[in-house]
Amino acid sequence: MTAALRYPFDAAPDEGTALEIAPGVFWARMPLPMALDHVNVYALDDGDGWTVFDTGFDTKRTRGAWVKLLAGPLRGKPVTRVIASHHHPDHIGLAGWFQAGGATLATSRTAWLFARMLTLDDQDRPPPETLAFWRGAGMDPDILARRASERPFNFADVVAPLPLGFERLSEGDKLHAGGRDWDVRLGQGHAPDQVTLWSRDCNLVLGADQLLPSISPNLGVYATEPNADPVAEWLESCARLQSVARDDHLVLPGHKLPFTGLPFRLQQKIDNHHGALARLEEFLTEPRLASACFAPLFKRQITEGTYGLALVEAVAHLNHLEHLGRVTRSIGDCGAWLWHRR
Repeated sequence: MTAALRYPFDAAPDEGTALEIAPGVFWARMPLPMALDHVNVYALDDGDGWTVFDTGFDTKRTRGAWVKLLAGPLRGKPVTRVIASHHHPDHIGLAGWFQAGGATLATSRTAWLFARMLTLDDQDRPPPETLAFWRGAGMDPDILARRASERPFNFADVVAPLPLGFERLSEGDKLHAGGRDWDVRLGQGHAPDQVTLWSRDCNLVLGADQLLPSISPNLGVYATEPNADPVAEWLESCARLQSVARDDHLVLPGHKLPFTGLPFRLQQKIDNHHGALARLEEFLTEPRLASACFAPLFKRQITEGTYGLALVEAVAHLNHLEHLGRVTRSIGDCGAWLWHRR
């Protein structure tokens, strides 16, 4: 019988401070200017320097927090390696800054390619492909008009330039950091080829956003790959990681608090998405826009601040049902896709 979630630490370290949660493994937090107001980062003691797992955004405030952290709890030793779990800005944002100071970058090839491509893709307005994707998903016309006239979020806004050259991490690799050997296991769904690290000689797991305790990461579909099925990739990853997860694993997640009870949490993740898919399929007894599917999927009010994330996740779940042959879609008179249960 698997154990429910447990949280060994009651509170997170304050900004600019760190908590040693195992010998040579330090947990810190970097601020984010959004509802999810933090990202967890970890420093692994390599003797003469540090391996840092994830970094936070490239902002003046985050750089200041790192400067304070390095001068204080990290004892003035340099960061010699950065491991970026995946390409999202809150995780890779300062990798290039550390590289400029002499650190190397290790990540999956897909994460590096995505991050470098996106930092070079600086847009003043949303490109036509993105606008067409939003229309096809049935984005609210007022929100669409406003976004079409505004400068969109660009990775370059919060991600330091990434120089050429990185160390590729692949499924099954072994990595040494913090006096420990770690197995590299890649997760899918939230981000392609997301790096998680599993210690061979203790119970630590660096889980990034693949292994979160009390929230689910966004599983989104975008104009770059409009027919993608990240839900299938997510479910496959959860099932695959169940084979190596143990109740006593102390998971160090990308957000929220470290936890134990990983087998329970992985099954909970699987069950949550199957439940959402069942509710969505039941809702599609008549044709619906993706933007009309928030209620059965999320069971809460979606505000404009979370509208974009909700929309791309709705498309992801609809794509999954279509790939399973359980729903069909056609272009409606409004020019957007209408989804209907078979």
